[in-house]
Amino acid sequence: MGFLLLPNSSISSIFASKERGMIEPGKKQDERSIVGTAKLVTRDKILFPTTEIAQQNIIPPLVSALKNSADQNAASFHFPGHNRGWAAPSSLVQLIGLKPFIHDLPELPELDNLFSPEGPILEAQKLASKLFGSSETWFLVGGTTCGIQAAILATCSPGEYLILPRNSHLSAISAMVLSGAIPKYIIPEYDCQWDITDGVTLSQVEKAIKELQMEGKKVAAVFITSPTYHGICSNVTDISKLCHSYGIPVIVDEAHGAHLGFHHKLPCSALQLGADLAVQSTHKVLCSLTQSSMLHMSGNIVDRERISRCLQTLQSTSPSYLLLASLDAARAQLSEKPETIFNNAIDMAIETKNLIRNIPGISVLDTPVFSNFPVIDPLRLTFGFWQLGLSGFEADEILYRDHGVISELVGTHLLLLQLTLELVGTIFRGLHLE
Repeated sequence: MGFLLLPNSSISSIFASKERGMIEPGKKQDERSIVGTAKLVTRDKILFPTTEIAQQNIIPPLVSALKNSADQNAASFHFPGHNRGWAAPSSLVQLIGLKPFIHDLPELPELDNLFSPEGPILEAQKLASKLFGSSETWFLVGGTTCGIQAAILATCSPGEYLILPRNSHLSAISAMVLSGAIPKYIIPEYDCQWDITDGVTLSQVEKAIKELQMEGKKVAAVFITSPTYHGICSNVTDISKLCHSYGIPVIVDEAHGAHLGFHHKLPCSALQLGADLAVQSTHKVLCSLTQSSMLHMSGNIVDRERISRCLQTLQSTSPSYLLLASLDAARAQLSEKPETIFNNAIDMAIETKNLIRNIPGISVLDTPVFSNFPVIDPLRLTFGFWQLGLSGFEADEILYRDHGVISELVGTHLLLLQLTLELVGTIFRGLHLE
């Protein structure tokens, strides 16, 4: 597919398709379907990439427990009401099949308890903690939203101050309402050309701490977003050192950075840089199901029991084991080759940026745009089209209408494409000029 945004452009294809062998459920290995260009991709049948059917020697503990429980030949007189698929709505069965219902189980004894784990959930969380380098990790079924809320509730008491950027996620605002914390806002710098804000600087945090101390106010925590939606990373190392010198914990909204630290060309993770709490949307760039996230803790500044109690207050008492198992599976997938799993995606991102920089009229968001923030996630591809007289919305419409491309984020001046482990159908290859 191509951008086809340049008037009288000689560019025939910016984004070309990559043919892949796919296996349909229930068919033999040699019966293949080829996914061609974006326009030819259909979704009436579920197709599984052959490269993703990994034959693991060890099944992840929570995945294994869920499989064993679902395989039991037992009469079920418990929730949920679809009774392991026997009473599942036919319209949804036609869409996703019976297996999601068969494995949609409640808190049976063999499946452990999310809020007092002793079995497979505890084992799965410990494995995640080891992989991500935390002292403790909690699985979240309420998304990063509930993780951020728990982190703020666990560190801030009524009347205490939370230092945070003014453009923080809504969950941070609601957490202050719930906790009674008072905001001390930092105003990030704004780039009018790109219509985006950058991260938080060390000097901004230091100024906010000193201002509150001069007023006799207690700073309970510092909250920052790194990386931002556009992949811009703050200097978490120096900010953490500064805050720790005052005995202040650092909370990082790392929703867009669960993959950080797993390749030498990726920025380091917040925990690697000294943060006390980091909340990650495992479902964004990694491969768990939507709404599943993790909360990681490092060090001993924050009370882990308080975090556990806050999470129990905020999360459902009927957690989805499909979501929990997907977190365990995503962890296992990353554990197989943590240092190389992003090789292809990063190579593709670098190649694509280099190629698109040579196209007149299209701008690429890169580190020189924000001199105070030299680190940016290479898997975030942000392009601007103002030199072509196009808004991000107009460019996005062209890509979707003419080429079947769906972007991650669209703004007034830009659109953002996110590269993940696999791109089925359309892939950033084969740019050529005629």
